[in-house]
Amino acid sequence: MTNETGSAAALRFPCAACGGAMAFDTESQSLKCQYCGAEQEIDSSVGEQTEHTFDDSDEDLAALHDWGTSQRAVHCEACGGETLIPSDQTTSTCVFCGSPKVLLDEEVRSIRPESVIPFQLSHDEALGSFAKWKKKRWFLPNAFKKQDVRSELHGIYIPYWTYDTETYSDYSAEVGVYHYRTVTRTRVVNGKTETYTETERYTVWHHTSGDYDRSFDDILIPASGHYDGKLLDKLGDFDLTQLHSYAPEFLSGFISERYNITREEGWEQAQEVADGTLNDEIRDIIGGDEIRNLRIRTTYDDITYKHLLLPVWNASYTYKSRPYYYMVNGQTGTVSGHVPRSAVKITLFTLLCLAIAGAFVLFYLSQQTATN
Repeated sequence: MTNETGSAAALRFPCAACGGAMAFDTESQSLKCQYCGAEQEIDSSVGEQTEHTFDDSDEDLAALHDWGTSQRAVHCEACGGETLIPSDQTTSTCVFCGSPKVLLDEEVRSIRPESVIPFQLSHDEALGSFAKWKKKRWFLPNAFKKQDVRSELHGIYIPYWTYDTETYSDYSAEVGVYHYRTVTRTRVVNGKTETYTETERYTVWHHTSGDYDRSFDDILIPASGHYDGKLLDKLGDFDLTQLHSYAPEFLSGFISERYNITREEGWEQAQEVADGTLNDEIRDIIGGDEIRNLRIRTTYDDITYKHLLLPVWNASYTYKSRPYYYMVNGQTGTVSGHVPRSAVKITLFTLLCLAIAGAFVLFYLSQQTATN
């Protein structure tokens, strides 16, 4: 089915048969005329995409600015969101928050996407994914679960960076290994002193060091500064093996967000991800029962990156005069978002948990009393 957001800011291509507007169709994965139904294949390949070296020269970067069509940026004064539209079109509202406070900037000079995952879910399918998702939430008001939520849904390509790198780490640490011994102790029971034995744990520490090589492929970093990062993380089940080489036709009928996390800022976040992974893996290599004074020194080589556009249905709705937002992964249908909560259900659940915990405490105390 063809995307039906109806946004005036979406990129359009004329139909060779009737001259009408063509837009990307999620069912046929091609351009489809919205008037005569004619279809046109998109020239794009799936699979390995070109990686760009991180130390590109200014000339190299200039060559990456061609998006295949002239674009302008739209900036929302209300929420700060930025989207890209064709230079010959205008828009009066923000697709993120609906605000009319939008400003047109000059033509875009930003790195074009290297790859894109086209939308697989139509507008109606995205609404269906949300309807199924909200029915599975525990603490939603029953009235909200049953009602048909009217959402303002927009298909948006969200920018991401991916990074590849080779790493070499040397590390040192102190490793603690648990040992056990039997010790004799005394205690007073019913006024009488008695002797008993128990097992005591102690830790033996020793120094260790070593090195570790590791390759990282496609560390995925959102380049959007507009969205809640936690919500984006929950949409992160994109299948990157289905990346297509970029073609502007994929954007037809949809909106693309302008990245505002630079490739340098994205690399800093990618390093944090890599550092966390290296820390966990090196700890596994070291082993032991405890580790202290761990020091890891890592060098990063052969750093490459790609700019990606990944499909997301972005939606807003109102419940009891309060605004809420959710997103649907345009490839897999995974949903993340904010929903209203039922205070009654949360209170009842809390009381149930407290009752169960209290029962366990009473059972434990009764057992202790019986033992003594």
